[in-house]
Amino acid sequence: MSSTLTRPAPAGDAAVRDGGAPRRRTRIFALPETRWAAAALVLFLIALPLYLLGAPTWSWGPLFALTYATGGWEPGWAGLQALKEQTLDVDLLMVVAALGAAAIGQVLDGALLIVIFATSGALEAIATARTADSVRGLLDLAPTTATRLLNDGGEETVPTEQLAVGDTILVRPGERVGADGRVLDGASEVDQATITGEPLPVAKETGDEVFAGTLNGTGALRVKVERDPSDSVIARIVAMVEEASETKAPTQLFIEKIEQRYSIGMVAATVTLFALPLLFGAALQPTLLRAMTFMIVASPCAVVLATMPPLLSAIANAGRHGVLVKSAVVMEQLGQIDAVALDKTGTLTEGTPRVTDIRPLTASGLSEKELLRIAAAAEHPSEHPLARAVVDAARTRDLDIPVVKDFTSAPGTGVTATVDGKAVAVGSPARLRGGRDDHPVAVVADRLEDEGRTAVLVEVEGTPVGVLGIADRLREEAAATVTALTGLTGSTPVLVTGDNPRAAARLADEVGITDVRAGLLPQDKVTAVQELEQAGRKVLVVGDGVNDAPALAAAHTGVAMGRAGSDLALETADAVVVRDELATIPTVVALSRRARRLIVQNLVIAAVFITGLVIWDLAGILPLPLGVAGHEGSTVIVGLNGLRLLADAAWSRARSGRGQ
Repeated sequence: MSSTLTRPAPAGDAAVRDGGAPRRRTRIFALPETRWAAAALVLFLIALPLYLLGAPTWSWGPLFALTYATGGWEPGWAGLQALKEQTLDVDLLMVVAALGAAAIGQVLDGALLIVIFATSGALEAIATARTADSVRGLLDLAPTTATRLLNDGGEETVPTEQLAVGDTILVRPGERVGADGRVLDGASEVDQATITGEPLPVAKETGDEVFAGTLNGTGALRVKVERDPSDSVIARIVAMVEEASETKAPTQLFIEKIEQRYSIGMVAATVTLFALPLLFGAALQPTLLRAMTFMIVASPCAVVLATMPPLLSAIANAGRHGVLVKSAVVMEQLGQIDAVALDKTGTLTEGTPRVTDIRPLTASGLSEKELLRIAAAAEHPSEHPLARAVVDAARTRDLDIPVVKDFTSAPGTGVTATVDGKAVAVGSPARLRGGRDDHPVAVVADRLEDEGRTAVLVEVEGTPVGVLGIADRLREEAAATVTALTGLTGSTPVLVTGDNPRAAARLADEVGITDVRAGLLPQDKVTAVQELEQAGRKVLVVGDGVNDAPALAAAHTGVAMGRAGSDLALETADAVVVRDELATIPTVVALSRRARRLIVQNLVIAAVFITGLVIWDLAGILPLPLGVAGHEGSTVIVGLNGLRLLADAAWSRARSGRGQ
């Protein structure tokens, strides 16, 4: 009766939407369940008037027989295959009930059961295919070709799958970006709605990241490819969701565990309900009809379908918004967390050093731009993260960076080079000033370091000319995320970091964290997580580095920041935030909780229908067609209820707090 999310989607309509964004959609009649159900329905509708008007049996009999065959052969065969493996399939029970009805002369009722049953299965197949379409359709957003720029200044059109990391591609106005990368040159506005859900185009210029499949606006962009096409945001979303669809959540596993026992008990009850009245002289036909009606309405089809659609829908929705949840187990676990441990660098902060302060000394006569220009020139050949921050700051301000000579680098001290014919040194104030407290930059450097910056001294011909302040910038959404997680769990997140206590305390104060655990080694972070779990908490750990991997593995659920996250952290984590949007973490937790509530709703709906119909059948006379309609109707309702989480509105409600 159920379909799988991972079944290869048949060729569908490639509709064009929103200015040329293709959308893969499975054709209804490309699904075999739909074709067989439609055939059964047509045959039934042709036979029905002939039967009701009293036409000869030879006119409607073969039509009803074909109805049974077309609508029932597939679930019947699947049920027999399951029976060989000593598994009692509810699909087989439905077919047996229909054949039993025909055997006692209730040919119309049996045919109606087959038609409704086949139609229900077709609706489930369509709903499941739509779930798969919503994810696989993302692949169609990426263009099939891209314009690659050659070293000699020429260009060539190549399939996007042939692009490699380091290639430079040209994205003309109105084209879709061919690969994930970073803008080298040009400025434009890019419509990222298909990836990020942002309603308005986003301005892109040199240094900004762009994603495959997003739509370029009026400007031309030169983009350096930073991810293999098979590892793009879109491709990773699809791969993760398809992998997740193959897993089963604990609730689903529990249901499947009791399904067999329930089905065997139901068959035993059906046999009893048939045999016992016969022993007391009841008529055969009404007794058999009641027993078959009982078997139909007591079947746990809706219960079996209660769990996976909400979880898979939530996984697909989260994937569209940049959170890759690796399994249905994880999606269910996310809603159980009641404590959060956050890493600092790369998680609450961006993980990339940036120049925050430019302080030229008055005696130097240099302006801020001139100080930054000579510092960037000296640092340009260096690969140190702080050096890259200085160079990036100069480029952002469109400063001309001169070519240097005699470049040397001393680990732990800094760099020296000849810039415009003058010897320039850039590095640690403590090392360059030789420990002198009366050094001209001592006060400025100490003040910057007290504020949590890393101070960088700049000297020209041995004379201090200024100080640069460099810091790892706090994410804009960090404070709001901490507040949201506090609301979801009822307790403030814990900050677990290897940084020094002073810097950790300062950042914690900015975002509203009161429990700070600083100076931790990787094993210390694991200990902190274990202490929380020993206190009965289910801990969510969020991190990005190699040093976070042990804590991610030890936690109830681990989430890695994907953009700058280490391979080990991404592999270890249960979920990955692809675009490093910290605010998506409380949203996906809220979405998980909504999925869990829908599971409970589905189980209640299934239980109410099954209980009501069984009582009606035992206490009164439940017509077989009505029993079939009630049973199959509840199955469809449960399936569609779970698919509600596919809608973008479900993500919006979770983000706004209404999904809690």
